[in-house]
Amino acid sequence: MVSLIQSFPPYLIAAVASNWRIQDKPSSSYSALTSFPKHRRTSFIVSAANPDDYHATLKALNSRNRFPRKSLGQHYMLNSTVNEQLVSVANVKNGDLVLEIGPGTGSLTNVLIVAGATVLAIEKDPHMAALVKERFADTDRLKVLEEDFTRCHIRSHMLSLLEGQNLAASDIRRAKVVANIPFNISKDVVKQLLPMGDIFSEVVLLLQDEAALRLVEPSSKSSEYRPINVFVKFYSEWQFMPLMAVNTVYCSEMWVFGSPKVRCNILVLTQVDAAVVTFKLKHPSEYPSVPSIESFFSLVHSAFNGKRKMLRKTLQHMFTSSEIEAALDGAGLPATSRPDELTLDDFVKLHNSLASS
Repeated sequence: MVSLIQSFPPYLIAAVASNWRIQDKPSSSYSALTSFPKHRRTSFIVSAANPDDYHATLKALNSRNRFPRKSLGQHYMLNSTVNEQLVSVANVKNGDLVLEIGPGTGSLTNVLIVAGATVLAIEKDPHMAALVKERFADTDRLKVLEEDFTRCHIRSHMLSLLEGQNLAASDIRRAKVVANIPFNISKDVVKQLLPMGDIFSEVVLLLQDEAALRLVEPSSKSSEYRPINVFVKFYSEWQFMPLMAVNTVYCSEMWVFGSPKVRCNILVLTQVDAAVVTFKLKHPSEYPSVPSIESFFSLVHSAFNGKRKMLRKTLQHMFTSSEIEAALDGAGLPATSRPDELTLDDFVKLHNSLASS
């Protein structure tokens, strides 16, 4: 079997059945392969400028007979410069406790440990979890949990580690999140982490540029304005740092017809725009003042059920039209207001007015 760690030009790597082979020249099939639909792709980031990272990661994957799994949204960071940027932006210092989601082969994990952090890594793929444990077997500053992050009890895990480091009483907010997360769960990760400002001081994520912009950029009166944007502003202050387009290689599948017909895993080099987003989490004492956070977001989501409808229509299953109009008037908003016209402060005023009616 041809080893995965051979150098290759930016054209195509094809793995036919269980064997990997390298195509040395561009072919007429290259453009066809790169046109595979996005839902059939899994990407990982590659640095042509740092071949050591590239070779080391592919060697690690090859040692386990693994390739990126599209079902898990896996992408493996090979550019150490980007890893270092993530750690620098988070200002990771000696003694910090850092949560990493999806460590993969451990390239970011290594930079975090070198910076002096103790790392809790959550990895769903048992093969990658075993690989990271083996790679860092000589350090006591890494704990790997083989769990699905979207379902694990991260609060209890973090509190246990904070108490073990005697940080719970003195500086519980020294915990941070630094991660190159699977792109397909970025929204779920944000929704789970941002309400944890009592444990984390900041969350620094590498995201696809498009996904990052959807989370943080849209403001009221924008066509992209959604409940998630109100959510992000309620729990955090954010900073957006775009990166230059980086090389990526994604994994897809195709059938090769012949005798016999075989199924292939193909890896194609392309480029993707990425961004580093920093969420400075608010402590619970800094949240906007609402009687109930749960009822507040229930109102926000109900309001957006009919985005271009007036609030007196979208909220009528919760309140009467006269109550809604009176609350809008009390918040200094017109009776014809629509959800995408309200800022976070407007929603807070509206909710509080309706809650007291």
